[in-house]
This record gives sequence, structure tokens and C-alpha cells, in this order.
Amino acid sequence: MISGLKIGLAIGFVVFFQQFVKAQANQNHQFLQQVGVVDSLYSQILNESRTIYIQLPVSYNPEKNQKYPVVFILDGEIFLPTLSDVQNYYSGGFTPEMVLIGISNVKNRIRDLTTSTISTKYGMPFNDENGEADHFVEFFEKELIPFIENKYPVTNFRTLIGHSYGGLFAINALIHHPNLFTNYLAIDPSLDWDDQKLLKEAQGLLATQTYKNKSLFMSLGGQLHMQNSKITLDNVMQDTTEFTLFARSNIAFSNELRQNAKNGLSFEWKFYPGDLHGTIPFPSIMDGLISLFEWYQMENTDKINSFDTSKEELLSIIKYREKKLKDHFGYFEPPYPEDLLNMSGYMNMEMEQLEKTKMYFELAIEYYPESANAFDSMAEYYETKGDLTNAVKYVTKAFELSGSDYYKKRVEGLKMRKSNYD
Repeated sequence: MISGLKIGLAIGFVVFFQQFVKAQANQNHQFLQQVGVVDSLYSQILNESRTIYIQLPVSYNPEKNQKYPVVFILDGEIFLPTLSDVQNYYSGGFTPEMVLIGISNVKNRIRDLTTSTISTKYGMPFNDENGEADHFVEFFEKELIPFIENKYPVTNFRTLIGHSYGGLFAINALIHHPNLFTNYLAIDPSLDWDDQKLLKEAQGLLATQTYKNKSLFMSLGGQLHMQNSKITLDNVMQDTTEFTLFARSNIAFSNELRQNAKNGLSFEWKFYPGDLHGTIPFPSIMDGLISLFEWYQMENTDKINSFDTSKEELLSIIKYREKKLKDHFGYFEPPYPEDLLNMSGYMNMEMEQLEKTKMYFELAIEYYPESANAFDSMAEYYETKGDLTNAVKYVTKAFELSGSDYYKKRVEGLKMRKSNYD
């Protein structure tokens, strides 16, 4: 009989498995962690070469035709390690496995990320080149995204993350180019830019445009006024000085979104009273990803873990999740990892609940039809049932898929056993 503890760990296995694979991958590296492979492309639109950093999921296997959602994070040389750490902990159970793309903004950052041209800022001359966000959006749409989709295993389910001016750029993309991304994570965005120009543009568009199936997480840091500690979240909107324009712009935009909730945008705003502009990216990336993918989290885990749940109810739960993922992603995605389906089948086999065993193995074959292991598991189910004819059939399919000597020997052994019975 299988232990109660092992039963309770069934769903948790999927998250643990991600960490285990990561640990195994690090054993052959000189350093404990390596984040991002450097790549680059030349942009005709920007008239310059742009460095990017690529982080593939730990489970990625080039021999499998698997594609993943993709996250683009601005200032990638700074923030990709943080994004990678968060994803390593939360992928599988809270977020899907994803390809992470860090875009370098070391050069021409202000030019590329700001949304309109200014010559003065807070009454002082502003001489940095600025206001070319539309060109940077065009670079994304016509060059970067096609480059990534042609070279890396990504789907068209895209998330954009930006901090400060990067957050301004992300919100500009949501407002003016909503078809490029599905999710937006704007960290302490500089919505004060150009006397709140983007905020003013958004006021009309948010009331008339549809943002169905789009999601935004936005954060605000705790330093609401640099010279007056008495300014709090409760009274900041009553202040009229330039010292609070940054915070007031952020809050005004969040209020505008709430007032126009009928436009379909899924929105969450979070205030971080203990964080400054420079520290807020870390908690925002963590909370933001969990928020944006809240729908991805597994449901009814108590029923899945309970061996009293009927096969019919289990199947209904699994098929519900299958439909939910398809509705959000816009394409089919297996509701559970193959390893979890496989383990659930074997656990039910040990509990002698063979109809559930068969269901899990059938689902593994349905969702992962190129997996030799899935067919071999079904063969073991038929061995348990004493049906060696079907056991041979499924192991033969596993051998055809993999060409592995292990399965070849399994086929030969099962055929010999079958001939002895016959």
C-alpha cells in the first residue's frame, strides 16, 4: 500500500520536479547559476545592433516539438536574473514554464523607452535624446518578435515587463499597441513623463477600447514624497507639488482603470510602502507574475489528492483545466505535466484503483502522444491486468517512438511470457 504522505505530495511533485531538474543541470557547471545565453540582432529600425539574453526552461528538450509562452523583460542585463529566480521557484504550480527574454537597454535607454519628446523636466533643461518609444515598439513588432519566434521555441502568448521608464513603455504598449502582448507588468512606471501625457491619452482610450483577455499588474514604491514623510497613501492625492507628481500619476492611472473596468482588462495594483524605486522590482516581479498567471494555478488539488474522488469527477476536473488553459492561452496546452499524470497513475495502481490508473495513463498518451514513457506505462497497466497482448502492443509503440534497447528487450520479454501462457 502507498503511504498517506506520498499521496499528499502528488500535486506538489510538479513544483519539486522543476527544482530537482535545475539542481541536476547545475552539477556540470563551474558556477552555481548561469542566467541567460547572449544573442543579438541588428535592427534596421533602430540602426544599431541590440543585445538580448535568452533563458530556456529547464525541461526544454530540442528533440521535442514543444513551445512555451514568452516573457520579454526590459533592462534585461539587470532584471533577467531576478525574473529567472522567481520563475525557477514558481513555474509549474503558479506560472507556466516560459522562455525568458532579456532586452538590453544600456544604450539609448531614455530614447527608446520614453513616449513623447521633451526639452525640460521639472523646470530644468533636459538634453538627453528621448521620445522614440514608437520606434522601439516597431522594433519589437517587426524585428525582435519575428526573430525570437523563428529561432526559439515560443508561442504568441507574450508578457512584457518594465521598470520606471520601462514601465512607462509597457503601459504605452498596452494603451496604443494592445495586440502585441497579453500580459503587462509595469513596475513603478514613470507616468509623470511629459506632464502626464500618456495618462491623459489613456483616459479616453480606456473608456472606448476593449482589453478582453489582457492583464496588467502595476506597482508603486513607498517613497511618495522625497522631503515630507507626512505624505502618505491617504493624503498624497491632495498634494499639488512636483515632489508627488510621480506617485499621483501612478495612482491616477490605477483609478482610471478601476473606473473603466468594463473594458475587460484584468488589473491589479499594489503599493509597496517599504520599498524604494530601486528595490521595488524584486517583489513586483514575484507578485506580478503570480497575479498575471493566477488563472494557471491548479484547482481542486484536495479532490485530486483524495483517493475517494471518483474517476468521473477526476476526469471532469482535468478536462475543465484543459479548457481553461486553452481559453487563456488561445491554443491547446496539456493541463498537467506528463510526470504528474504518470505518477498519479502508478500511485493509483499501488492502491489497486486500476480504472483510475488506466484513465491517467490514457490521458498521458492523449496529451503526450510522442512520449515512449507514456505508452510503456500503459503497458504496465495491462501487465497488471494480465493482458499481455495489449502490454506487447503498447511497449512496441514505445519502442517505435524511441528506438531504445530497453523497450526492445521489454517487447521480447513480454512476447516470451505471452508464448509461455499460450
